[in-house]
Formats: sequence, structure tokens, C-alpha cells
Amino acid sequence: MKSKFIKGLALASLITTSPLYAADYVIDTKGAHASIQFRISHLGTSWLTGRFNTFSGEFSYDAANPAASKVNVDIDVNSFDSNHAERDKHIRGDEYLDVAKHPKASFVSSSYTPNEDGSGVMKGMLTLYGTSKEISIDVKKVGEGKDPWGGYRAGFEGTTKIQPKDFGMNYQLGPAAETVYLELHIEGIRK
Repeated sequence: MKSKFIKGLALASLITTSPLYAADYVIDTKGAHASIQFRISHLGTSWLTGRFNTFSGEFSYDAANPAASKVNVDIDVNSFDSNHAERDKHIRGDEYLDVAKHPKASFVSSSYTPNEDGSGVMKGMLTLYGTSKEISIDVKKVGEGKDPWGGYRAGFEGTTKIQPKDFGMNYQLGPAAETVYLELHIEGIRK
């Protein structure tokens, strides 16, 4: 009886201290350890790059069952930043993002398909410009572990591309600029 009790305590200890179980994380935007960046071709000669400065979200991750992973992110579209005030004002205006009518964007995952190498594909609904469409994000785990402040963190990177016209944006920037490439860096603090 005593042996079973000790084994039970040892098992419970492993379950509560091991990172190999489902956990919920809040995306660390306060510490600026997450980013949503974009790039779009400028006249086919270079890249216009930028980011969304304000967003929030959370995710669930289970190293033993990555297929159960989930994520949701809310983006303040008015935080669009290409490091050029006049251009940002134009892009936020009614000809393109129209932040007065569509101030928020969001992504809510619907499935995650892991690959054998630790990468995977996250599918979900991106809502932008008042339109929701399913997109796929190529995801790679960067790492996880204890942080110096007594918490536990997990980080991922992802890439995807979208075409603004698919979301109802009709402002033409030329054929070289039909695709927006998104690069996501997400670090979460376990709740």
C-alpha cells in the first residue's frame, strides 16, 4: 500500500512539473517578445516592410499532442506601421485598410497538423476588412523552457501570405504588390 502511495505521489509530481502536458499561454506583447510583420513588393524593385504594433492573444500547446494546439489573436489594424507617417495615414485610410470601418482583425485557429520534423500547418479564420477567410500558416517551434522570472515560456514562428483582394480590398498597388507576406513571432507565458 505504502509503495503504491509513493508511486502515485511521484507520478503526480511529474504531471504537475513536466512541460509535456496541455498548457495555456498568453502572448507576451507587454515585453515585446512577439511581432506581426509584413512585407509587400514595392514596384517589383524592393520590399515595403512594417508591422502591427498592437495585438493580443493566447494559445494552447501540448508537446505530447501538438495536433490539439490552438491560437487566437486580435489585432488593432490602426497600429499599422511602415515607418513612414504619410504612407501609414494613406494605408489606414478608406482607400485601403479603412480602419474607421474595420478597426480590428483577428485570427482563430481551427486545426493544427504537425509534421515529423516539429514544424506544422495551422489553419484558421483570418478576419480582415470585415471579411473572414480560411488561411494556412506554416509554423515552426522555436523553443520552450523556464524563464529567469519563475515563469515558463514557449515560442513559435510562422509564415503565410494573403492577397488583399480576397478580403475585399480593391485598391490597386500594381501587379507586383498583389501578395502580402506575413511573418509571425509568438512567445507565450504559461498561465
